[in-house]
Amino acid sequence: MPTRYLDPKVDLAFKRVFGEHEHLLRSFLNALLPLPDDGQIESLEYLTPEQVPELPGLFKNSIVDVKCKDARGRTFIVEMQMLWSTSFKQRILFSASQAYVKQLHEGQNYASLQPVYALALTNQVFDRATPEYYHHYQIVRQHEPRRVLEGLEFVFIELPKFAPQSRTDKRMQVKWLRFMSEVGEMPRKAETDPDTSWREDPDIAQALELVEAAAFTEQELEAYHIQIDKARIETTVLEDARAEAKAEGEAAAKVQMVRAMHASGLDLVQIAQITGLSRQQIDDLLVP
Repeated sequence: MPTRYLDPKVDLAFKRVFGEHEHLLRSFLNALLPLPDDGQIESLEYLTPEQVPELPGLFKNSIVDVKCKDARGRTFIVEMQMLWSTSFKQRILFSASQAYVKQLHEGQNYASLQPVYALALTNQVFDRATPEYYHHYQIVRQHEPRRVLEGLEFVFIELPKFAPQSRTDKRMQVKWLRFMSEVGEMPRKAETDPDTSWREDPDIAQALELVEAAAFTEQELEAYHIQIDKARIETTVLEDARAEAKAEGEAAAKVQMVRAMHASGLDLVQIAQITGLSRQQIDDLLVP
């Protein structure tokens, strides 16, 4: 069965929704960022021409980004990361810091600097130590975390961990995260899902219309599938590298363990009984 909706996590669809429709990006940011009631975004201006997808070629594969600022001068960076790497946080930190520094022109003083918010959504789990999917970072005083050094704020969202606590939860944050997590996940899922209330919000309804496959040309759909294939290749390469590194680490640990046992006076029979290795394997590991 053909897919009715494109996955909004993929570059082409993401930028169709959030890179071309200021009011949808504004709704998205107001819902997902920890902004106070009197600090809601009222209007946005895109900072670079990167929001418009270029067809064909020059895809970012697993990373999508949109940058903008509001009427108060605050800068917002939005990134969608299809796969997680250890350098992702550093990339976000660098991007936000660079945006903060570039505000200051010659002759201006530091008081003119406005906050920079970085919102990063990832399609992989990166923190398995906690079930929380929403991670908010600020620069705070170590012993008094309520005292904040304003200027940079970061929000990381692990989409695979997200699940609405109630299928009737009507908070805008939940609606947008359901849009990002569920739309395009499987063929016509949105049509078969008995809960359609979250799709009735005007912003969500428009976003759904924008990612309908029928709204894209054949060339755009071909580019979309190329983006997915490239992201899958990157995922496979990264997972293979992780598996190889893990295997190498385990092998090195095994060598160290066997040599330590031997150095402590255990004979080969005892080492074999403890480790489950054959005598030949142990002999090989003991070779300098």
